Amino acid sequence: MITVKRRVLFGDCDPAGIVYTPRYSDFALEATHDAMAALLDGPAITRMKQLGFITPVRAFNLEFLTPVTWDQELKIQVSVSDIGNHSFSFRLEAFLEGGVLAFTANITYVTLSTSDKVKISLPGHLREILVQAG
Repeated sequence: MITVKRRVLFGDCDPAGIVYTPRYSDFALEATHDAMAALLDGPAITRMKQLGFITPVRAFNLEFLTPVTWDQELKIQVSVSDIGNHSFSFRLEAFLEGGVLAFTANITYVTLSTSDKVKISLPGHLREILVQAG
């Protein structure tokens, strides 16, 4: 499991000071990119392209549990939840101070070749690091 911290900015919020609904998906995607960067030892998208693949999102599920407001810090725990032949999934749990669960998410990525954007089997190196992280 990898923990990513994200402070809520003024621009993330609506006039009432609560995080805009679409920003939660940004928080979740950013957290998985940060987790992948940690696993791949470098900027995630750059490293994936260097290794010959890209990972667009195939499925995304998000559940809102507690309102989040400006200047709160989210601690987002990212864990590998599934490893398939052509895809992998992350489970996210985002906590506020005091351990309050703010939102959960599940994101599935599919692996495509960088050259022709065709679905490919998970590259061996990627599979290995996902198994180790899981």
